[in-house]
Amino acid sequence: MALTHEELLGVATLARLRLTPTEEEQLANQLDKILQYMAKLSQVDTKDIEPFIHTVDPANSLREDRVTNQPNAEGILANAPARKETFFQVPKILE
Repeated sequence: MALTHEELLGVATLARLRLTPTEEEQLANQLDKILQYMAKLSQVDTKDIEPFIHTVDPANSLREDRVTNQPNAEGILANAPARKETFFQVPKILE
């Protein structure tokens, strides 16, 4: 599948590229190789292959959701410049 010059310029425009004639030729060759490979891949028989999202089983990829450090308001607020009860006190910025 050959890439036309107009299609190449359209791709370059979409990618916001300004290409010299040498770069146009190089890009045309690279895109042509990509399109040839995609055409080759489309010939592969995949009717007995189930589609998948992940290449590995994600069943054990998440850890158990549990608290590992207990909240300690006094420790967190120990170096706060200003505090009100168990909260940081900051200057009012909106009227």
